[in-house]
Amino acid sequence: MTQHTTIADVAKAAGVSATTVSRILNGHYDKMRPATRKRVEKAINDLHFVPTASARLLRQNHSHVVGILVGDISNPFSSLLAKGIDDVLQQAGYDILLMNTNNSRENESRALQRLYQQRVDGIIVQPNSRYFNQFSSAIHHDIPLVIVDREVDDQPSTVGKVTSANRDACYNLGKILYQKNYQNILTVSARFAETSGQIPRIAGLKVAAADNGLSYHNIETRGHDRNWLTKAFLQQLNELKGKTAVVSLMGPILFDLLAIFKELNLSFPEDIGLVSFDDWEWSQYVANGIFLLKQDMELMGNLAANKLLTQINRASTVSSTTLLPVEIVARQSL
Repeated sequence: MTQHTTIADVAKAAGVSATTVSRILNGHYDKMRPATRKRVEKAINDLHFVPTASARLLRQNHSHVVGILVGDISNPFSSLLAKGIDDVLQQAGYDILLMNTNNSRENESRALQRLYQQRVDGIIVQPNSRYFNQFSSAIHHDIPLVIVDREVDDQPSTVGKVTSANRDACYNLGKILYQKNYQNILTVSARFAETSGQIPRIAGLKVAAADNGLSYHNIETRGHDRNWLTKAFLQQLNELKGKTAVVSLMGPILFDLLAIFKELNLSFPEDIGLVSFDDWEWSQYVANGIFLLKQDMELMGNLAANKLLTQINRASTVSSTTLLPVEIVARQSL
């Protein structure tokens, strides 16, 4: 019944005009008799009437909906990022339309088209595409846009960005490893999107290794299972001479590494050093604690949402880049 119920049906049931029903739906009932309002609201409930989104848009010119695109909703980083965004937007009267792109440029393109069609009031995207051309239609449609977490080339000054100082943090980590007498850095990465927070992390560690005389190696899982990673890890480790520090470039990789260490009877820091990205509160209870490079995902979401609201409210036509520091949580796994 909901699909076929119209404002005219509600008006007939309540014995009022369609204009009166429309005024109540839009909250314009200050001068309306309480009995009339009560009668219309009863008819709305009895008929299970729900106004369509397109009808509301035509009346209001605003959807009060913001589109959020994340690369991988199964990654706790993306989930907490979305929570940080929603905490701010909800207080400002906006709902979010959360879409998972599965780190695919093609999925991202389709999702953006759907958001344009929905006429959302703004978009926050954790991008998969390295080039801004993927997002330029948002400018054409006059939809405020904020890029979050990952880097995009040739981004206009009117588009806000919030990201972490990944490269600098990893360069500093390389210096710490040198000071702790490590000779090798072995990173483990997940499959890359076209743009990824792992890219500047690798760049920072490569430069640090070169500057401090350490060897640098990376294993990219490319979607392979844990058995494949175990074999690749053991082969690489056997080729290295001296003390090795293993760096999980994404939080979820840490689970695989801990399982592999257990299978191979490796202890840290006695046999091998271990570092992980992201905020894993439980990691402090593993052995004597895991050395972390910690990002505040919810704060990143908060800042991105505030940047978007500034643009939606036309408070500024020029946005800015916010670079959040990456906190080093020194623990005994190094």
